[in-house]
Amino acid sequence: MQNKQYFVYIATNKANTVLYTGVTNNLIKRCYQHKTKTLAGFTAKYNVSKIVYFEESNEILEALKREKQIKAGSRQKKIDLINQLNPTWKDLYEDLIK
Repeated sequence: MQNKQYFVYIATNKANTVLYTGVTNNLIKRCYQHKTKTLAGFTAKYNVSKIVYFEESNEILEALKREKQIKAGSRQKKIDLINQLNPTWKDLYEDLIK
């Protein structure tokens, strides 16, 4: 039986002024949805289309717990997480689809 993967991610807009934290089991599809604004709501309204951070988990409950932990943290803690993995705040989507 294949293990399912879950992703906790942080997305932003082009100016890096808005931070959105989410969870998904298909990061490539979710990135595409953000980029094409096929998901109505916060991310479409604020043009959140750039994935700048993500973590993987094999357990949905762990991923949801981590998402909640990140969301509860300060903006600075989110910035620190992004800077550790992706100091240039590059859109990671291109790397994911290779």
